[in-house]
Amino acid sequence: MNGIGFSELTAMQQALDSMEASVKLRNQARAERRAEDAERAKRAFQEKLMLSANSKLELDGMSSGVKGAQDAVQRDQLMAMMMAGF
Repeated sequence: MNGIGFSELTAMQQALDSMEASVKLRNQARAERRAEDAERAKRAFQEKLMLSANSKLELDGMSSGVKGAQDAVQRDQLMAMMMAGF
C-alpha cells in the first residue's frame, strides 16, 4: 500500500482544522478592532459636535450682549437728542 495512511489523513485534517480556526480568530479580532475604532471615532465626533454647539451658544450669547449694548447706546443717544430739543 503506497497511499496515505489513516493516521496521516487525520493529522492533515487536524492541521487544516487548526489553520481554519486560526484564520477565523484573526478575522474576528480584526472585526472587533474595527468596531472599537468606529465607536471611538463616533464618540470623538459627538464630543466635537457638542463642543461646537456649546461654542455657538456662547457666541450667540456674546452677540446678544453686544447687540443689547449697542441698542442701549442708541437709545441713550436718542434720549439725549430729544432732551436737547433736536
